[in-house]
Amino acid sequence: MVRYLKEAGIGQVFGYPGDPSVPFLEACRLEDMPFVLATREGTAGLMAEAYGQLTDLPGVCLSTLGPGSSNTINAVASAYLDRAPMIAISGQIETRREALFTHQVMDHNRVFAPITKWTTSINPHTVGGIMRRALRLSVSERPGPIHISTPGDFVGADAVDAEIRLPPLHAEMEGGLVWGGVEKLIARIKAARRPVILAGVSAIRSRATAEITALAEQLGAPLVVSPMAKGIVDETHPYFAGTLDMACNKFIWDFLKSSDLILAVGFDAVELIKPWTLSVPVVHIDSVPNTDQIYQADLEAVGPIAPMLSILLAGLRVEGPRWTEAEIAGHRAELRRNYLAGRVQGRLNPSDVVETVLAASSKDTLVTSDVGSHKLLVGQGWVAQQPKGVLMSNGLSSMGYGLPAAMTGSILSPERDVVCFTGDGGLAMVQGELRTASALKLGGLTVVVFCDNSLNRIELKQLARQYPSFGTRIEPTDVPLLASSMECDGVSVSSIPELERVLANRRPGGDRPLVIAAQIDPSQYAAQF
Repeated sequence: MVRYLKEAGIGQVFGYPGDPSVPFLEACRLEDMPFVLATREGTAGLMAEAYGQLTDLPGVCLSTLGPGSSNTINAVASAYLDRAPMIAISGQIETRREALFTHQVMDHNRVFAPITKWTTSINPHTVGGIMRRALRLSVSERPGPIHISTPGDFVGADAVDAEIRLPPLHAEMEGGLVWGGVEKLIARIKAARRPVILAGVSAIRSRATAEITALAEQLGAPLVVSPMAKGIVDETHPYFAGTLDMACNKFIWDFLKSSDLILAVGFDAVELIKPWTLSVPVVHIDSVPNTDQIYQADLEAVGPIAPMLSILLAGLRVEGPRWTEAEIAGHRAELRRNYLAGRVQGRLNPSDVVETVLAASSKDTLVTSDVGSHKLLVGQGWVAQQPKGVLMSNGLSSMGYGLPAAMTGSILSPERDVVCFTGDGGLAMVQGELRTASALKLGGLTVVVFCDNSLNRIELKQLARQYPSFGTRIEPTDVPLLASSMECDGVSVSSIPELERVLANRRPGGDRPLVIAAQIDPSQYAAQF
């Protein structure tokens, strides 16, 4: 199993082992496969998810039987809805006892079937075939997790089906299938006077940056992105028009409503937070058919996105831009005014934190965002300039994702600055991983914690119903003391100048992660959402 992973180019296994994992761990040691020991199975799985998002290869996580496998469920479900390739490996009791023994025994197939593309149990006679299928299926469209059970009486056995023969993990394809014909598609786009491109996460996987940028420029069409597609086009580009379903969501939805054609390029409806209520015609261009039917599309182009856009661009000639750059610039200016609404003078606002970190960061900085009110501001306010420069969970939208994902980014690119934005509630779920980050000497990692002592997204919903805050307040934590106890550097800030000084004075070349407790005034959240 480990040799198959190595041959596929997979460079780490993340996990929390148990008794059935011992032979697998020994195989990792013998085969020089790095193993990252997390503080719990769930965070190991989220690290593996981020590995899949960043590399397009399956992230691998290891857990033991019983509570080990059940603790992995959230991460597997996250990879499933975030469309991230993953191979989750769980220990299981020996096959001779599984049918009758009950202690720590779960039916993995029944548990994992709804949240995986395939779940199976491995044995010495099937290991090669199962590993080939797991690798190929996990990366095929739409990508997702595979779950493999390793029974205790098999995992240490010699494989009979042992020949390493990798499948093509990312098969090269040309063209695609256009329902209705290419000419009809081109005619429909040419007829539009106010088209808008809506790009999603599938376009990131297709590496369609150049083609989408060229389509926007050739049409003179503004581009709106889904949150997990941030960076598919440089967001300083004059045709970039914002992020869907983040801060200022009504403003962006109204903008889409003003168009007369939406070109949905790699847009996956799993990211929608608000219902699709538009009556604007849609053209669906994606790696998979529009089987979700969240929106209606009379025309579909199905296949590898980048080659299909190249075919489209070759036949698409329009006279003059459909939108002027001045119009889009005006829209962006209004979007920014909306984004900054609700700031409290003299206090550290959530948007101040995002803007200050952005100003101190390079184009190459990798950003991860946890789930919470801050995510909506990061999703709209962070200016991404390259694909996969921003990672977030926006399918399952699981709290606790931000820090494990940032750690994986720092492991894969130790020379790169990595910033994790998280709330105090999200950090509390995974704070033990700060010690893992320091042990791994992830000195390029900065964790920015939005501290408001509240589960703000839920508290705002209580207030909207005129309910008092109940069950949504968090006891304050001394974050710098917590960071110090985890062998990280920690500091607390309550103003923009303080945050600027911390970011400017960060020691270059250090090997200790930095944790910044940003003591924010959450009032802006109420104005935004």
